[in-house]
This record gives sequence, C-alpha cells and structure tokens, in this order.
Amino acid sequence: MRFDTKRLSLAMASGLALVLAACGGSETPAPAPAAPVEAAPVEAPVEAAPVETPAPTEAAAPAAGTDYASFTGDAAKGKRVFAACQTCHAVAEGKNNVGPSLYQVVGRHTGSVEGFKYSDANKGKDIVWTEENLFVYLENPQAFIPGTIMAYPGLRNPQDRADVIAYLKNPT
Repeated sequence: MRFDTKRLSLAMASGLALVLAACGGSETPAPAPAAPVEAAPVEAPVEAAPVETPAPTEAAAPAAGTDYASFTGDAAKGKRVFAACQTCHAVAEGKNNVGPSLYQVVGRHTGSVEGFKYSDANKGKDIVWTEENLFVYLENPQAFIPGTIMAYPGLRNPQDRADVIAYLKNPT
C-alpha cells in the first residue's frame, strides 16, 4: 500500500493543531469583561488648547508586570502546564518527537538539536533561548518566529509561561 506522505503530513499537522488548540489553555481563567460605562451628559463645548501628539517610538515597552523579570516561576506548576506541550516535546536528552527535545533548552541556540529537521525560519532565527526570549516566544510562537512550523497557538498567561520556563530549567 502506498501513502501520499505530503497529504498525510498535512492531515497530521491539522489534527495536531486542533489537539494543541484544545489543550493549550491556561489554568487561570480569563478576567470577566468590564461593564460598559454610560457617558455623563456634556454641556456646551469649551475651547481647549491644542494637544501635541508625541512622536511614535520604535517599540513600545512592555506593560508593567508583563516582562519576565516581574515573575517568579514555580517548576512544579510549570510541570503541570507543560503536560500540554508533551504532545510534541520531551525534556529527555536526545528524545525528539514531533518537536525537538527541550532538554537544556535555556541557553541553547535556535535550530540546534541534532537530528531534528527544523523549519528554515527557525534555523535562520539565530538567537539564544534565554529565559526572556522563551517568555516572549511561548506567548505567540508564530509572531516571534514568523514561518515556524510549530502549530501551538501560544500560552497567554504570563505566570504560566514563567512556570514552564522554571520547569524547563529543572525538569525533575
């Protein structure tokens, strides 16, 4: 029997994306949306002085409390969050699955695990997986490395990301 490997790979990737989307959520529920606020009636307009618009900056700084340094990771909690990642990744040395082994990932260059076939985007990124880079990457992998073949939609909760990084540093 002959299989169309290209079609089979696409079907597997689609199925994997559905599995990851279903299991990649956070343990922390999203905050409830704020109730709409009614505007107070406005009296006759008063002439105001012109307001200067500040010049745009190259990149906005992260909001307070959203950068990696503002979190303390908990490896035990990170292990629980990482359970969703185990669909594709292992933390054992030399054990590649659908994704590369994450053994000693902190401090490693992108696209450097022997025997794993990376996307050109990942091989060409040429960065070191620092805790800070992992923190940003795990929030939205496709935004951090456009063209990556990793189908995971991202881990939105910053505390969960810090916990996963703590676990990856010490996967006991």
